[in-house]
Amino acid sequence: MDFNVKRLAADAGTFLSRAVQFTEEKLGQAEKTELDAHLENLLIRAENTKQWTEKIMKQTEVLLQPNPNLRLEEFVYEKLEKKAPTRMNNHELLGQSMIESGNEFGPGTAYGNALIKCGETEKQIGGAERELIQCSAINFLTPFRNFLEGDFKTILKERKLLQVKRLDLDAAKTRLKKARMTDARAAAEQELRMTQSEFDRQAEITRLLLEGVSSTHAHHLRCLNDFVEAQTTYYAQCYQYMVDLQKQLGSFPSSFSNNNQSSVSGGASSISVPTIPVSASLPNPSHGNSATSGGFHELRISNGSRKARVLYDYDAASSSELSLLADEVITVSSVPGMDSDWLMGERGSQRGKVPITYLELLN
Repeated sequence: MDFNVKRLAADAGTFLSRAVQFTEEKLGQAEKTELDAHLENLLIRAENTKQWTEKIMKQTEVLLQPNPNLRLEEFVYEKLEKKAPTRMNNHELLGQSMIESGNEFGPGTAYGNALIKCGETEKQIGGAERELIQCSAINFLTPFRNFLEGDFKTILKERKLLQVKRLDLDAAKTRLKKARMTDARAAAEQELRMTQSEFDRQAEITRLLLEGVSSTHAHHLRCLNDFVEAQTTYYAQCYQYMVDLQKQLGSFPSSFSNNNQSSVSGGASSISVPTIPVSASLPNPSHGNSATSGGFHELRISNGSRKARVLYDYDAASSSELSLLADEVITVSSVPGMDSDWLMGERGSQRGKVPITYLELLN
């Protein structure tokens, strides 16, 4: 009991001594031991690392999940150590709407089929976005968060302890200056040696932890490379999905294209429509390759007939046209006086005009 009382009294005295020293330093009435320049620079670098890591983390989370309500929900579930409910992202929601509307209009129609193809592609992009978010969370955000919640908290703890040891050291220096009696000076000198030793040891511990921030920077650099690689993969997937979709959709018949062009040019002649460059190795469905164009030209000259594979579904716009299904094979021939963008198609007893942009001549 007496030991505990003495210990509490000693702790109270130490706390009071530190408070007096801190107050006198603030008032300019006591000297303060300054840290060496190297340690000060390490402390500044660690604080900068903490601040910028927090900012990069926050902006990355905004990039990956722009909706603040969903970010808050994910944060709550993470703190509760529960799995957040799986929701469709914006690309998947758009894709689902396109697929449903395409089925409503009819998969056999050109518009309905195009909507379904676009919807499937949007859902693929949504899946790629999920992979990007998951990969970025594991390989980029988690290491950054581990530094803030682990290593940097340890640095803060040791830095505060260093501050306490410095106050003890400076308080011991003050008591030595005020000591007049021989016994009091001897006790003050012994206390000064002890506090100096503890301060030096704590400064070394803090220095070693702060120098470890260099290893943190190296680790975060590897995480940054992983993040860039994940983004590269995501954007490459999205580009390839859209190029494949563009090839699937092909071009509409010239009459439909002309209507679009006239409405654009007549309603807003000053507006230029941007185009996305595609690799020169990819075929342009609106014009066909040179071999195909040459085949159609030869067919018109010979007035004969050829087999052709249908590239895309086509819904006849009038009774003079023939509806088509992708991948079926029909017989086509040229009729004198017919528009150069059309051929006469035959499927059994059915006969009607078909657009050449939907066809691939077979050898």
